[in-house]
Amino acid sequence: MNAKWKRLVTAILMMALLLGPIVSMQTPARAADGEDDNTFIVGFDAEFPPYGYKDDNGEYVGFDLDLAQEVCDRNGWTLKKQPIEWNSKDMELNSGSISCIWNGFTMNGREDDYTWTKPYVDNSQVVVVRKDSGITQLSDLSGKVVAVQADSSALAALTGEDASEENKALCETFKDLQQVGDYNSAFMNLESGAVNAICMDIGVANYEIESRGDKFMMLEDRLSSEEYGIGFKKGNTELRDKVQATLLDMLADGTFDEIAEKWGLEGSICLTADDEVQEETAADDNTFIVGFDAEFPPYGYKNDDGEYVGFDLDLAQEVCDRNGWILKKQPIEWNSKDMELNSGSISCIWNGFTMNGREDAYTWTTPYVDNSQVVVVRKDSGITQLSDLSGKVVAVQADSSALAALTGEDASEENLALAETFKDLQQVGDYNSAFMNLESGAVNAICMDIGVANYEIASRGDKFVMLEDRLSSEEYGIGFKLGNTELRDKVQATLLDMLADGTFEEIAEKWGLEESICLSPDDQVQDGNVAATATDSTSTGKKNTSFWDKFCSITKQLAEGLLASLVIFFLTLLFSLPLGLLVAAGRMCKIAPIRWLVKFYISIARGTPLMLQLLVVFYGPYYLFGATLTTSYRFQAVIIGFALNYAAYFAEIYRSGIQAVDGGQMEAARSVGFSSGEAMRLVVLPQAIRNILPALGNEFVTVIKESSIVSVIGIADLMFRTNDVIAVTYKNLECLAVAALCYFVLTFVSGRAVSLAERKLSHGK
Repeated sequence: MNAKWKRLVTAILMMALLLGPIVSMQTPARAADGEDDNTFIVGFDAEFPPYGYKDDNGEYVGFDLDLAQEVCDRNGWTLKKQPIEWNSKDMELNSGSISCIWNGFTMNGREDDYTWTKPYVDNSQVVVVRKDSGITQLSDLSGKVVAVQADSSALAALTGEDASEENKALCETFKDLQQVGDYNSAFMNLESGAVNAICMDIGVANYEIESRGDKFMMLEDRLSSEEYGIGFKKGNTELRDKVQATLLDMLADGTFDEIAEKWGLEGSICLTADDEVQEETAADDNTFIVGFDAEFPPYGYKNDDGEYVGFDLDLAQEVCDRNGWILKKQPIEWNSKDMELNSGSISCIWNGFTMNGREDAYTWTTPYVDNSQVVVVRKDSGITQLSDLSGKVVAVQADSSALAALTGEDASEENLALAETFKDLQQVGDYNSAFMNLESGAVNAICMDIGVANYEIASRGDKFVMLEDRLSSEEYGIGFKLGNTELRDKVQATLLDMLADGTFEEIAEKWGLEESICLSPDDQVQDGNVAATATDSTSTGKKNTSFWDKFCSITKQLAEGLLASLVIFFLTLLFSLPLGLLVAAGRMCKIAPIRWLVKFYISIARGTPLMLQLLVVFYGPYYLFGATLTTSYRFQAVIIGFALNYAAYFAEIYRSGIQAVDGGQMEAARSVGFSSGEAMRLVVLPQAIRNILPALGNEFVTVIKESSIVSVIGIADLMFRTNDVIAVTYKNLECLAVAALCYFVLTFVSGRAVSLAERKLSHGK
C-alpha cells in the first residue's frame, strides 16, 4: 500500500512539473518572437497609468499605447501590446521578444544603454502625501517611511549614481525607503498609513490623485526632472528612425497633441505643434456597454494581443461610431448575464445571443444571423451520423442553444430521444475545455453553434469534422432589458443603415459569416417598435407560485448536483484521512530521504491551487502518456486530486497533534510492555485526536465548499447544477439562495458532528 501511494505521489509531482508545457500546448497564442515583420511589439509596464495599464474592461490602454497604435496604423503594422516584468525589460528587449520599450521610459542615466528616439515628454519626480499628513515640504519627510517603485526614476533620483547630493542627504533622513512593485500597492499603503509618502513621476501622480478622490496632494518641491523617450535595442536605428519619422508626422498634423490632451498630458509634452487641437468632449450617457462572453469566437473573444475582437464587437463599434457613442466592451460571466443587464451594468447582450426560447425575456432587435446547432467529432472517431452517438459521451456548453436543442422545453422529440441514447451529456464552461476533452478522448462529440464550429475547426487544424445532420436552427438577436425600446430602436435603425450601404456585409465577410446573415431591409422600425417582435410584453403567461413551491422545485432540480457534492466529500475523507496519517508518519520519519520526499510532496500540495492539481491529474495521463481518458476516470481524477491535496493538510494537523502529546506518554506505555505501534495506536493517537478535532472540522468544511471547483473537469456538482437551473429558469436569486442554504446545511451538520465528537472525547477524559 505504501509503495503504491509513493508511486502515485511521484507521478503527480512529475505531472505538476510539466504543467507549463501542457498549458502552452493548449494556448493558441502566437509567440512574440518578432518573426512577422509587420508586427510591432511594444513592451510596457501594465501598472503605469496613464502611460500604459489595464482598464476596467481588461484592455491595455494609455497615452504611450495610443501613440504606438497610431504609429502602427500609419505604417501598416500590427500592434502587439506586451506587458513585461519591469525588472526583466532588458532581457525582453535583447532577446527579441519585444520591439521596443515604450512606457514613460526615462532616458536620463540610460543614454548609452539603448537606441533612443528624441525625448517627447518632460517629467518631474515629485512627492505625494495624504492631505491630513501635516507634510508640506521635503524636510518634513525626516523620520518618515517613503515608498518608491522598484527600478523607477524616482528611486534613481534618490539613490542612483547621478542623484544629487541634496536628494541623497534627504534619503538619509527617511526612517525607511520601501520599494513596491506597483503604484496601486503604494497608494494602498499610503492611505492605510503603512507609508507616509510616495516618490513618483508627476504625470502618474496627477493621474492617481485625480482618480482616487480628494485624499492626496503633491508637494511643490521637486526631486528632479527627466525626459521620456522610446528605447530600442542598441543599434536598431532602422526601426527607431521609422518610429521617429512617424511621430514627427503626427506632431505636424496635430494627432500627437490630440492624444496627449486625451490623457491630460498636454502640459508635459516637449514637442510643439503649430495648430491647436480642440478639446474633446464626451457625455457619460454616450457610453454604450456591450455585455459579451469573451470565449465565444468568432462573435467575441480575446485575441493574441489581449484585445477583445469579433464579429459582434465590430458591428457594435460601427453602430457606436455612427451614433457618436463610446463603445465599452464588457466581458461577463454568461450565467450572470441577466443580473448584469437588469442592474444596468451593461446596455445590451450582443454576442451570438440566441432568441429562440427567450422571446419574452428581453426586448430584441430583429434577428441578424441564422445559426444551426451541429455536432463536431474527431476525424478518426468513426462517427458519421447522429445515430452513431448512441452510447457516447457528448459535451455541450452550459446555458447554450445546443443544450436547449437537446434538453429544453422546446426541444424536438427526435433530439430528446437522441439525448436519451447518450452515455453522458456533459456541460462545460467554454469551448476550449470542450475541445481539449474531445482531443484527449474524454468526450466523443461536441454539440455547438455552426458559426463557432467552423471557427474552431479552422483554428485547430485537421483533427475535427462536422456531421452533416443538424440538431436545430436558431436566430441571433441583440437583447436589451425588457422595455428598453428606445435604445433598441436606435441600434436597429443603425444596423439597417449599415446593411443598406454594404458595411454590414463587409464585416460579415471579414469573419467568414456572410452565408449566415438574415437581416434584410424589410426589418424596419415601425412606430417605435421593431416589426414582428413581441418582446415588450411584461407578461410571460406563467402562473405565480409560492416561495415554498419555487424552493421545492429548485431543490429537486439541484438534487443531482447535491448528491455529487456529498459523494465527493465522503470519498475525499475516506481516502485522505488514512493517507494523511501515513504522510504524517513519513514527515516524522527518522530516515532523511523519506522525510525530505514527504516535505516536498506537502509543499507542492499546499503551495499550488487545487484547481490546478485537478487539471494535472485529469489531463496529465493523456498528454504525458497518450492514455485515453474514460468517463469514469473523470470522477476518479476528482477523488485522487482531492485526496492527495487534503492528505497533505491532514498530515500536518496529525503531526501537530501527535507532537503536542507529552513524550512521557510514549515512554510510560513502553515501560508497561507496549510495543511502539501499540503505544502510538492506544495511547498517543487517542490524545492527539482530541487535540486536532477542531482543525479537522475546519478542513471538513473546506472540502464541502471547495467541491464547487470540480466543474472545471466536467463534474456536475451542486454549484454547476445551480448555474444550469439559472440558465433555464432565469431565477438567479432564488437558485443561488437554495444553493447557499444547501452548502450551509452541509457545513453546519459537519461542524455539529465534530462538536459532538469533541464533547464525547472530553467526557471520556
